[in-house]
Amino acid sequence: MQGKIIKGIGGFYYVHVQGAGVYECRAKGIFRRDKKKPLVGDDVEISLLDEEKKTGNVDVLLPRKNALIRPAAANVDQALVVFAAASPRPNLNLLDRFLISMQQQEVPVLVCFNKTDLVEPGELERLREIYASCGCRVLFASVAEQTGLEAVKRLLAGKTTVVAGPSGVGKSSLTNYLQPEAAMEVGAVSEKIDRGRHTTRHTELIWIGKDTYFLDTPGFSSLYLQNILREELKGYFPEFFPYEERCRFQGCMHLSEPDCGVKEALAEGKIHPSRYESYKLFEEELRNQRRY
Repeated sequence: MQGKIIKGIGGFYYVHVQGAGVYECRAKGIFRRDKKKPLVGDDVEISLLDEEKKTGNVDVLLPRKNALIRPAAANVDQALVVFAAASPRPNLNLLDRFLISMQQQEVPVLVCFNKTDLVEPGELERLREIYASCGCRVLFASVAEQTGLEAVKRLLAGKTTVVAGPSGVGKSSLTNYLQPEAAMEVGAVSEKIDRGRHTTRHTELIWIGKDTYFLDTPGFSSLYLQNILREELKGYFPEFFPYEERCRFQGCMHLSEPDCGVKEALAEGKIHPSRYESYKLFEEELRNQRRY
């Protein structure tokens, strides 16, 4: 019997078999011996111990398409990163870090700004402009007003999607809309600090339809750039690419060099200042990391 691991807790793996339900399984010792750890999202073959109690063993880990490090998950098709358009105000530096993290792992990204009912249309247009050329698709939704959600649902169909974002942006509310049976605890945003309480405590894959899974992850509030050389950083900003051929120097870092095509494009309004500011901050961060 084949299924997909949707949760792993305390040595037990919960395997969803479409049309049959969820089985509580132990992994065979051969995985420890071969130093293979089953991950949420793994496709597996299981043998049943008790059909009535829905228990079994994980016998075979089927080949993985990919394996993410953060969050630890396998066979992910895309990432949906959710930020609030307001309350809390979106931390775009954090969003840019997440985009780099997913690019490193070669995972396409959908960016969804929730709570659009709390901001003026001009602010939504500003957010659209910032990310228009960054290589990801930008969506706008309001779970509270039930707008924009069908577009999100269509883009998730038939795929395994990891959803991530800071706490308090409406990830759990979005999950409840997509799959009401998930019955996730929804945490209210703390008015005192305007930051969400952490309501998702472990990585769990939620089945929302045929061949469609949704991987909810604990909310993050920080991300560090890892395994990136300073010289490689510009390769994570796709909006720079069309203008780099105009740079006088090969290997231009687009900072203090003269005749830089990227800085010219920035001055012409073809690259958004918000993204360029993130690039400068990340470059400084990587430079300081190397120093120590």
